[in-house]
Amino acid sequence: MRIDLLELRLLRLPLVRAFETSFGRVAARTIVLVTVHAEGAEGWGESVADADPHYSGETAASVWQAIDEYLAPRILAAPIAHPREVGDRLRGIRGHHMAKAAVEMAIWDLYARQAGVPLQQVLGGTRAAVPSGVSIGIEASIEALLDRIAIEREAGYQRVKIKIKPGWDTEVVGRIRDRWPALPLMVDANAAYRLEREADGATLAALDAFDLLMIEQPLAEDDLVDHATLQRSLRTPICLDESVDTRADAAAAIALGACRVVNIKPGRLGGHAESIAVHDLCAAAGVPVWHGGMLETGIGRAHNLHLASLPHFTVPGDIAASARYFQPDLIEPPIRVAADGTVAVPTGPGIGVTIVPDRVDRATERRLTKSARAAGGLH
Repeated sequence: MRIDLLELRLLRLPLVRAFETSFGRVAARTIVLVTVHAEGAEGWGESVADADPHYSGETAASVWQAIDEYLAPRILAAPIAHPREVGDRLRGIRGHHMAKAAVEMAIWDLYARQAGVPLQQVLGGTRAAVPSGVSIGIEASIEALLDRIAIEREAGYQRVKIKIKPGWDTEVVGRIRDRWPALPLMVDANAAYRLEREADGATLAALDAFDLLMIEQPLAEDDLVDHATLQRSLRTPICLDESVDTRADAAAAIALGACRVVNIKPGRLGGHAESIAVHDLCAAAGVPVWHGGMLETGIGRAHNLHLASLPHFTVPGDIAASARYFQPDLIEPPIRVAADGTVAVPTGPGIGVTIVPDRVDRATERRLTKSARAAGGLH
């Protein structure tokens, strides 16, 4: 396929409810959308980069610049036979995984739409529906958190994840366990703890008493050695998120014993192809994987559903109903959680949802188009 046009949009969308982690509190999302056009068809991708460099060094602004100046010219310069070629085409640009993911995932959507098949079919997905968990941010009080968990349990989610940080951890988890002893529960620290702080080590050790599914990213994203040290001392599995940006990262983490579970986010890993490589690596090593979330709109959420239908995603992921985050969302029909706690994988061509142009236009703050006619050779 020869991509004729690549379009960038910068959107700002308010969240239904503010979401707080150890990084801070977010009330709105700044989002870069990518649309690629070829032979009358189009494909959509969404960057997961935040406005600020807290979760990652990438930001919405850096994603925009990287695509505009470096990625788009390479994509537009020559035809692409298959989306798996995108990684090689962009390999000369170091880093910028979130920018690469937005472009690569848009091309996967375009490819599947041109073939007239659901995206999961070309990715290798097999399930018609995927199990769904819910991620709950830090609340104003423990009582408010318990109320929110009750609401989400009523909605049918199969497991609950809460955000933790120093001072908001063992007491909170203990209160949850007092009320719901058998609740499938995990915690996510977003790299908020340090083993060199004695109190942090004691807190993480104390979490072992609460029968958690896992502790996600307790330590710094670049510290596999300390994660391995911590994992040897814990019964509870450690899950790595921010530490795994590539298949090589996942291989190193597994070899070191730094984790027993891996969180796969295509927006963090550079797209679907690298995510499938991590999925296959973990499957071969017997390491469970699950699909994380980054407060995506329905566009990114639909991509996630198709990827999460691959067979080794064995833990309920953070792919919740779209109405939890944006009302209205950018798509129709909205993504919903069924009574059994699963989310159906869309069955239409590509990502299988309809993007509503008026909603996209209302949220758009900036727009840029790059054409193949203006693209030079590869460099």
